[in-house]
Amino acid sequence: MTRQGTMTTPIPATPFADPAPAQRLDRAAAALTAHGFTVEILDDAAAARTRIKDLIPAGTSVFTGASETLRLSGIEADINTSGRYQAIRPRVLAMDRAAAADDIRRLLASPDVAVHLRDRARRGAPHHVCLSYAALTS
Repeated sequence: MTRQGTMTTPIPATPFADPAPAQRLDRAAAALTAHGFTVEILDDAAAARTRIKDLIPAGTSVFTGASETLRLSGIEADINTSGRYQAIRPRVLAMDRAAAADDIRRLLASPDVAVHLRDRARRGAPHHVCLSYAALTS
C-alpha cells in the first residue's frame, strides 16, 4: 500500500512461527558452505546440541552467533555458561564498548570456532536445523 510515496509491508503477528521452506534451509546451507562454513542439517535441536559437544573440544574459544534457536535449544548456555569452552560472547558483552573497543575487535576476530544454528521449524514437526560452524584458526 502506498501513502504519500511510502510503501508498507504487512508483518506477521508472530514472526518465525511458521517453518521456513526446505528450499530456504538448503539455500542457507549452500551460502554458508560457499563462505567456508561446514554445514550439517540435523533432525532437531537436540541432535545439534549433541553434535556440538562431539565436535568442539573443551577449552576451545567459541563465538555463538545471535540466534533465538541457539538460545532455545540450550546450545547457547552450553557454550556461554558451562565453563567447558572459552566463550567469546559473554566476555564481549561484559566489556565497556568505548574503553575496550580494540580488545572487543580482537576477541571477535579470533575465536577458534564460530557456531550458528538455523531452525526450519520453531513449532511443531518436522523440526530440522541447519548447524553451521567454522574452525577459524589453524
